[in-house]
This record gives sequence, structure tokens and C-alpha cells, in this order.
Amino acid sequence: MSKQRDKFGMLDTETANGIIEADGKLNLRYSLVYDIAVGIIDNRGRVYDCRRYICDEIFHSPLMVSAYYANKIPQYIEAINRGDIEVLPFKEIYFRVREFLKLYKVKAVIAHNAHFDVNALNNTLRYLTGSANRFFFPYGLEVWDTMEMAQDVIATKRKYLQFCLENGYMTKHKTPRPRVTAEVLYRFISGDNTFVEKHTGFDDIMIEKEIFAYCVKQHKKMHRSLLDKN
Repeated sequence: MSKQRDKFGMLDTETANGIIEADGKLNLRYSLVYDIAVGIIDNRGRVYDCRRYICDEIFHSPLMVSAYYANKIPQYIEAINRGDIEVLPFKEIYFRVREFLKLYKVKAVIAHNAHFDVNALNNTLRYLTGSANRFFFPYGLEVWDTMEMAQDVIATKRKYLQFCLENGYMTKHKTPRPRVTAEVLYRFISGDNTFVEKHTGFDDIMIEKEIFAYCVKQHKKMHRSLLDKN
């Protein structure tokens, strides 16, 4: 009889309401979620279940004009009409996601650049409930960041450095470093250098789970960011 594997929640969000600062840069600290996907996976990246939601209050508001991927709105409308994704008030999404994670007894929630996703979920909850509810995930639930994992597990590899140098995937820092975006990491892991990230919640968790599984395979310590720091 095979040993039951621990379950993890794989998370991705898409947001609106980024603020353009005086220097022209986009400040995403006040982002509000319109698309959230949560998958149940194991440490090999196998998917057991998935939930996809659209936040009604944000998606059907003028705030969507500020969405970084606003050009994908017709794509979302098609998915909604097909019944592939559910449109709900954010408070209902909040309760459903908590019950979903509880059902599978998840050990941690995982996301790429997790601080951004958790911060956006908390922002949205506070914005739409007048701060009656402040934290999207239950107290004590761990959040693991595949970007941090990849910086230790993948970006330190000579093979990855060479891959980034050859393809122009280096940062613009004074001392350039290999980029660790989900798109570049997945190109390296999959061997498909033509891959383009779709930037919808569901599609993105399907590649980010592969980054997580790859990092786990390297037997490195998993980095975590606790919710009370977000």
C-alpha cells in the first residue's frame, strides 16, 4: 500500500489597481485580486483538485482598466460563459478557499513571489469588507515561495547561469544575475525556450507546480514566509 503524500495548495492571482508612481514605475502594493486559482498538489507536482474563481466586485468594476493584463478580459468572459470559471463575491471566495484547503489538510500554500499574492489577497479582503476581515489565510498556515526556492536551488546552478547568459535572461542590476521569473524557470525546466506564460491564475499554477516539484527534487531546504509578516 502506497504512503499517502502530503498535500499543498498551489496559488496564483491576477490583479488590478496598480498605482503609477511619480517615477513612472508601477507600484503593486495596493493591488486587488480579480482572478484566483488554487490547486491541490503533492511534492511531485501531481494535481488532485483545483478551484478557479473570478472576484465579481473587482472584475465588474472600472478598476479592471488598471489590470496589467486587461487585454485578457474577453478570454475570461469566454471561460465564464463556458462554465470553466466561477464568478463569486470575494467574501464567498474567501470562505470557499479556506474550506477547500481544510478539506485536503494542506501543509502549506505555495506561490511564485508569494508575498505579492498574499498581500494582494489581504488587500482585497480588507478593501471589500472594510477591514472586518484582514487576513485571507488562517493564522499559522505556512506560505512557501517558489521564487525563493528557485534562487537557492536553480539560480545557483552553473547550467542555469549559462542558459540565462546565452538567452539574455539576466537582470539589469549593476552585477547582473539570472532571472527567476516563472516563465524563464519553466523554459529551463521544460527545455521549451519558446514557452510564453499565459498570466491567468489557472494556467500559471500549472507551470509553477513544476517549479516547486523541481526544487523539491533537489533536496534543498524550503524557504517560507509567514503570513504575519505579509
